[in-house]
Amino acid sequence: MNFDEARAQFPILEHTAYLNAGSMGPLARATVEAMVEQERSDLRGRGMQPYYEQMRSLRGTVRAGIARTIGVPPENVALTSSTTEGCNIVAAGLRLRPDDEIVTSDTEHFGLLGALNASGAQVRVARVRGIPAERALESILAEVTPKTRLIALSHISWQTGNALPVEEIQEATDVPILVDGAQSVGAVAVEAARFDFYTASGQKWLCGPDATGGLYVRDPESLHVASPTFFSQDGYDDDGTFTPKAGAARFDGGWIPPASLAGLDAALGTVPHWAAHHAAELAARCWTRLADRFQVVTAPGQATLVSFVPEGDPAAVSARLGEQGIVIRDMPGTDWVRVSCGWWTSDGDVDRLLDAL
Repeated sequence: MNFDEARAQFPILEHTAYLNAGSMGPLARATVEAMVEQERSDLRGRGMQPYYEQMRSLRGTVRAGIARTIGVPPENVALTSSTTEGCNIVAAGLRLRPDDEIVTSDTEHFGLLGALNASGAQVRVARVRGIPAERALESILAEVTPKTRLIALSHISWQTGNALPVEEIQEATDVPILVDGAQSVGAVAVEAARFDFYTASGQKWLCGPDATGGLYVRDPESLHVASPTFFSQDGYDDDGTFTPKAGAARFDGGWIPPASLAGLDAALGTVPHWAAHHAAELAARCWTRLADRFQVVTAPGQATLVSFVPEGDPAAVSARLGEQGIVIRDMPGTDWVRVSCGWWTSDGDVDRLLDAL
């Protein structure tokens, strides 16, 4: 599949420079068609044995697809509705105490921060947002103490677009690490097997349906099932005592509509082998062109998000560009806007952005 063929999968790109996969990715025809076909199938009846069998088969297919995408065994992947749910599964399952500590950074999404706060542990925040990207490792490691029970960080910051040094941190400590992959899975090449926990979002860079995602757990036996669902168990007693499923399936979230599963399966099949390479090259060209005219927040050579300071109010700039068919987003609490460069993004999309700015 060449670039033009890959791009043609997304109807929105026929008229819109869609540069906001960091929030939600564009939907391909095949994704929507798979969802519609599944819904048509459901018209023939839900609640019958063939329906349940198909649903279970779809769960297995999607589990394997997410596993391939992040380079891990399928049995180590739980199905979730979001990276937020994945973060909550880990934070609750560690059964942390008030005198335990978690290290995170000041450039995280609430989807991670909320879970950390609810864990009951003390949260130590490394200041990385306002310093050069190469100093992030030093700042994060400075917060690690003998009481640290978890290090929880984004692979790529949703705010700055900078990659956080998760590999280096994993090598430098023996503390379990939870990586929020909301801005990495589907955007850059990911090999998650080295980490203890890694979350994935289906609706962002994977261009799947809403409320889909996954969680990699390297050692499922070491994590408590704090929020069991029907899919967590292989059998249970009258008092609720249950036998957990083997592997990470014990952490599966609740019911995911079969249409959403079919859509995510189709979305995973639309990604060309050159996706990460193209997205990186396009983001680098976008960064260079923006840096000629604006203060760019994102350091050079990062991932596929580029945040910069526009001329004027960020929300107003984002809204004005949206009216012109150029979709970016303003970053709350900052004077920045953010551009998302996907494997479907063209140089023409970047031209439209620069011309409109």
